[in-house]
Amino acid sequence: MVRLDNLTVSYRQHPALHHVSGQFEPGSLTAVVGPNGSGKSTLLKAAMGLLPPSGGQVRVAVPRDRIAYLPQLAEIDRGFPIQVRDCVLLGCWPRRGAWGGVDAAQLAQADAALLAVGLDGFADRPLGSLSSGQLQRVLFARMLVQDAQLILLDEPFTAMDSKTTAALLALVRQWHAEGRTVVAVLHDDAQVRQHFPQTLLLAREKVAWGPTPQVMAEPFLRQARAMAEAWDETAEVCAIDSLRAAA
Repeated sequence: MVRLDNLTVSYRQHPALHHVSGQFEPGSLTAVVGPNGSGKSTLLKAAMGLLPPSGGQVRVAVPRDRIAYLPQLAEIDRGFPIQVRDCVLLGCWPRRGAWGGVDAAQLAQADAALLAVGLDGFADRPLGSLSSGQLQRVLFARMLVQDAQLILLDEPFTAMDSKTTAALLALVRQWHAEGRTVVAVLHDDAQVRQHFPQTLLLAREKVAWGPTPQVMAEPFLRQARAMAEAWDETAEVCAIDSLRAAA
């Protein structure tokens, strides 16, 4: 579904991801983990086409309108004047376009999605009136309506209460059972071990990628921490990346 070929993504010519290769198989459920600043969010943005590679490439097997991307809550403008149902209906955008209206079936689909995430009766509320947990449920409802084949989640359970986390994890498992490809950036090791069969461990470079019990073994985790601590933000850009930037 997603293939990384020697992928490097840089900010100001310093790599946030450095020569990462591997692939997310169709229908897989994968956690992306690693120390702070290890390139996890950068990887999702590169897969979405939001950040251009400075080296290598990322290839996605489905068109962009078949990808659902959930950024971190901190990146979402909660003051935007929109009601909950209208936010959920944005999931219809890939099918309806900027000027296409929604029909009765899609309105019913949006209401069914709100019911599925436990927000029945919230349709007419302003988005800015919601708690963080309620907002995250709305964003998951939007992805239900979008019906994507590739789902990218950036820290979807951070600062969520246990009830909200359990409800959203149930949706993730449902997507996996339906054969969708789900990639989630996570910080909770217990969640990763319990719910995600595959894991990619990053420390700007790939440390390990494969079955979760193997990747989350202490030697790999210790290696990732050591690599993160040793990273020099002031180091010179590697020669290959410098030549590509100059070209």
